[in-house]
Amino acid sequence: MISKSLEEYLKTIYVIYKQNDNVRVTDIANKMNCTKAGVNKAINNLKENGLINYETYGKIELTQEGELLARKILEAYDIVYVFLKEVLGLEEENAKTEAEKMKLSISDDTINKLAKYVHKELGLYSLDCDFDINKEKCRNCKRRSNAKNTIGSQI
Repeated sequence: MISKSLEEYLKTIYVIYKQNDNVRVTDIANKMNCTKAGVNKAINNLKENGLINYETYGKIELTQEGELLARKILEAYDIVYVFLKEVLGLEEENAKTEAEKMKLSISDDTINKLAKYVHKELGLYSLDCDFDINKEKCRNCKRRSNAKNTIGSQI
């Protein structure tokens, strides 16, 4: 298990990779508004945890385990974002900002319960897939996928 801070680095690496297929320390530092030294420390920790492959001054690549965890982290963010925007009615930018803050301090158990609530409130009763962020259930549900397409660009 990694820290919430390292989760943010992993998520950022995944997002940058999806945007341009090439991830560098400078890209991460710019996206996260932090120093290259801080990024280097984080990527070394991620490498030690088997979540990325990286050689100094080289390309940063997610391992299969790293990509799965990054997608799980994004899923948790999406759940919080959908709750704030669709259930509570927050404005989009406020929901994005708050979801980012909340995701850093919320447990997986709370995310799982929040996901079930969001599914119920948005009328996704037929899914009955017992969402569990650690098992990545719901990831392939058609109605959930359609709902995510409407919020997919929040990062």
